[in-house]
Amino acid sequence: MTSDFKHLNEKAIRHDIEKTVEHGFAGTLACSEVAITPEEYGRFVEIMVDQAKGRTFVVHHAIFNSLEDNIENARRAEAAGAELVLLGYPPFFHPKSLEDVYEYTKAFCDATNMAVMLFPVPTWGFSRFHPADLPVPLLRRLIDDCPNVVAIKAEGGAPVVMGAIEAYQAFHKEVVISYPLEWEFVPLSRLIPVQFCGTNFSAYYGPWLPHIFDLLQKGDHDKATELFYQFQPARTAFNTVGMGGGVNRAMWKYQSWLQGYNGGPLRHPTGRVHPRQMTVLRKGQEASGLNPTDTPDEEFFVGRNPA
Repeated sequence: MTSDFKHLNEKAIRHDIEKTVEHGFAGTLACSEVAITPEEYGRFVEIMVDQAKGRTFVVHHAIFNSLEDNIENARRAEAAGAELVLLGYPPFFHPKSLEDVYEYTKAFCDATNMAVMLFPVPTWGFSRFHPADLPVPLLRRLIDDCPNVVAIKAEGGAPVVMGAIEAYQAFHKEVVISYPLEWEFVPLSRLIPVQFCGTNFSAYYGPWLPHIFDLLQKGDHDKATELFYQFQPARTAFNTVGMGGGVNRAMWKYQSWLQGYNGGPLRHPTGRVHPRQMTVLRKGQEASGLNPTDTPDEEFFVGRNPA
């Protein structure tokens, strides 16, 4: 946002897309879990797509207030050039059964021409129906009944990996299985051909996760494992600061700022980042050889492209 919090900061958005391309990421998420209007969100996606120019694809983040809002904003994102939907569920969607989850998901998929990535994860509260959140029989129905389902972001039942392994065994020949947690995808790649790894905090490691992914695709597991262990201090730092019971987008923004991304203002309500957390994250990157910026932390709150 601009420094008065009234407008999108277009220069900052374009800066972050360029850094995303420079770091080798295949795609980037247009995050909607922030204080942004639907109209601003549509423009946000437009700017991202325009700057990317096909060098990285833009993922629409379908977590607005209701099914109707999510369908409306998916149409905005599709018109703006987004190619893939990461499908979440609103905080006040409180289904009575997995059948309600199926009906919501199918209604959304039927309403968009974009490809859809399903996202089983405990965040949605579906664990009360099944420990895997979106169990295999439900995923089976959705893949069969929704032709535009192309991928699964496999975090069902996290931190236990059973749901993720079940998803691979059941569906990897039909859809792409994403193992989004970097501390899982490198070890699992020794046993499972990991097809995709994508999650919002990947930028904490700068260009290194795309590089590790390329090593794994080439079968160089020894080098990937060496880097996995090298980054343990940064990983420990990330897990030490935690997320305060939810996803702190401001903290993730600081993490990426350490690696050259814009940083800068987010509208309230948003999470906060405290000096002690910044110190832990910066020192974790330094100890891992990730070479964070030497710019003083106070500049994070201004951003690299203030407007």
